[in-house]
Amino acid sequence: MQTEKSGTEKIILISYLLIAGFVVVLLRLWQLQVLQGNELRKISESNRLRVIGVPAPRGIIFDRNRVPLVKNTPYFCASVIPQEFNKGNITALSGLLNVPEPELYDRIMRKAASPFTPVRVKEGLSFSEISVIEARRSDFPGLLVEVETSREYMYGSVGSHLIGYLGKLNPAQANDPNFKDVPPEAFIGQWGVEKLYDKTLRGTAGQRIIEVDAVGREIRLLYETAPIKGSDLDLSIDIALQREAEKAFEGRAGALVALKTDTGEVLGLVSSPSFDPNRFAKGVSYNDWKDLMEDKKKPMLNRAIQSQYPPGSTFKILTAIAALEEGAIDTGTKADCRGGLNYGKWRFGCWKKTGHGVVSIHRALVESCDVFFYETGKRVGFDKVHDYALKLGLGAETGIALGRERKGLIPNSDWKLETKKTAWFLGETFINSIGQGYVSTTPLQLAVMMSAVANGGSVYKPLILKDTVPELVRNAGLRQETLEIVRDALKGVVNEPGGTGAAARSSMATVGGKTGTAQVVGIRKDSKYLSEKFRDHAWFVSFAPVEKPEIAMSVFVEHGGHGGSAAAPIAKKALEAYLLPEEKKKELLNVQN
Repeated sequence: MQTEKSGTEKIILISYLLIAGFVVVLLRLWQLQVLQGNELRKISESNRLRVIGVPAPRGIIFDRNRVPLVKNTPYFCASVIPQEFNKGNITALSGLLNVPEPELYDRIMRKAASPFTPVRVKEGLSFSEISVIEARRSDFPGLLVEVETSREYMYGSVGSHLIGYLGKLNPAQANDPNFKDVPPEAFIGQWGVEKLYDKTLRGTAGQRIIEVDAVGREIRLLYETAPIKGSDLDLSIDIALQREAEKAFEGRAGALVALKTDTGEVLGLVSSPSFDPNRFAKGVSYNDWKDLMEDKKKPMLNRAIQSQYPPGSTFKILTAIAALEEGAIDTGTKADCRGGLNYGKWRFGCWKKTGHGVVSIHRALVESCDVFFYETGKRVGFDKVHDYALKLGLGAETGIALGRERKGLIPNSDWKLETKKTAWFLGETFINSIGQGYVSTTPLQLAVMMSAVANGGSVYKPLILKDTVPELVRNAGLRQETLEIVRDALKGVVNEPGGTGAAARSSMATVGGKTGTAQVVGIRKDSKYLSEKFRDHAWFVSFAPVEKPEIAMSVFVEHGGHGGSAAAPIAKKALEAYLLPEEKKKELLNVQN
C-alpha cells in the first residue's frame, strides 16, 4: 500500500512540474510574440535583409577634342556590420586585415551610425586581400567587401590644377544640405573642375536590397534601383598643348595660360610644379598631404591665377597702346637710346648698356628698348597707362571659375597718395612704364590682355568648358590703327633680325609676341652669376597666327632669367602642339580611336 501511495505522489509531482514548465513556455512565447514581437521582427528582418547603396559612375571629363582625361575604376573596401559581428573576433580580424586592433575596435564600436549600418574598416583592398577575405568570410559573420568607384587621372599631374581631384566629405560638407545625398564614405570633387561641377559629374546613387544567410552571403536580390551615371564634361583645354607645355617647363617653376582669342576659352593652363591627383583618388594619406603642404616648391599653388609678379617688358605693349591712343606718340616719334636716361641724380639704365641708338616705336618694341618707353611713359603720363591697362584686363580678377584669383596691381597717382601718402614721382613713371616698380599681374591677366590685342580689343572672361557662350567683359574701344602698329611690331619681335623673341619663331604659323625680363633684385648682373632665387623672372606673351589670330598665350618662368631664352621656347612648343591636326595629336598622346 505504501508503495502504491508513493507512486501516485510522484505522478502528481511530475504533472505539476510539466504544467509549470508549459506555463513558463507559454509566458515566454507571449513575451516574445506579443510584448517584444514588433521589435524582434524588425531585428530579424534587418538581420536577413541588407540594403546596399550602389554608387553612380562619375561623369567622364574630356578635353576639347574628346580625348578622355579621366576614367572610373573600381575601389574595394572591407566593412563590418556591428550587429552581426562577434566582438570576440576582433583580434583575429585585425590579423586578417592587417589593421591595428585598437583602430579596428574604435571604428567598429564607436563610428557605427546604427547596428546595421556597415562600418568601413579598410579601404583600397588589393585583389589578393579580397581573395583572403572571401575565403574567411564564414569565420567573420558581418564582414563584407563593398565596391566603390574611384578615379584614374590618365595623364597624371598634367592639367591637375584645372582638372582637380576627389576627396571625402570634410566636416563642413558633412553638415551642408547640398551634400545630404552623399554617403559618408563617398568621394566628391574637392578641387578644380571636379569640385566646380561635382553635382553634374556625381550622378545619382542606386540601391540594392538583398537577402543574406547567417554569415552575410547573398541569397537573392529582392529589389534594385540602377544608379544614374553623372554627366560627361568637355573641357576647353587641348591636352596635347597642355602636356607638351608642361614637359617644356622641365621641372622649373612657372605658369602658362593659352586662350582662344575669339571666345576666351582656356586652351591650356599650366602651373609648375604640380601634383598627381591620383594620390587623392583613393584618399590621400596624412604623410602624402604633409609632404605636399611642406614642399618648398609649392605644388598646390596655382601660379597661373594665384601668383602675381612684375610683368617686365611685356608691359611695354600697354604703354605703347596708351601713348598711341592719346596721341602722345606716333610712328614717327623717336628716342635716342645711349644705354640709359639721366634724371636728376639718378640714372635709369636700358638693358642694352651700349644703347639701341635712335629708335621708333616699331624697333623699340622689337628690341625692347627701355629708354624709348621711359620717354613714352613721360609723354603720356602713367595715369593714362593705368587706365588702358585696366581696360585690357589688368589689375582686376578675370572671373575665371577656378576662383581665388590675385588681382595684381596697376598703380596711379591716386593710389600712391592713398596708400603711400606721397605724390607720384616721374622716376616712378619711368620704371612702371617698363613693367617694374609697383606693377604686378598674374599670368592669366597677361593672357587676357594679349588676347584682346590680338582680337581687336575685346576682353573676354576666361571659360573652362568648351562651346560655352562667350562672355564679353568689355570692348576696350581701341583704334584699329593703334592695334595694327602694335601687332606689326610684335610680329617683328619674333620674326625680324634683332627681335628678342626669335626663339618662338615657328614654321607652322606666324607668331607675334613680346619678351619680358622682370628684375627680382636691383642688381644689373647676368643671371648666370646669381643664385637662382635672385635671378630675374622670364616672360613671353604671344598670339598666332598673326594674319588671323586664333590663340593668345602668356608664359612665365620663375627665376628663369631672360624671357627670350627661357619663356619663348615654351610658348613655341605649346603652340605647335595646338596646331597639330587632330590625328597627329592622338598619335602624340598615344590615344586609341
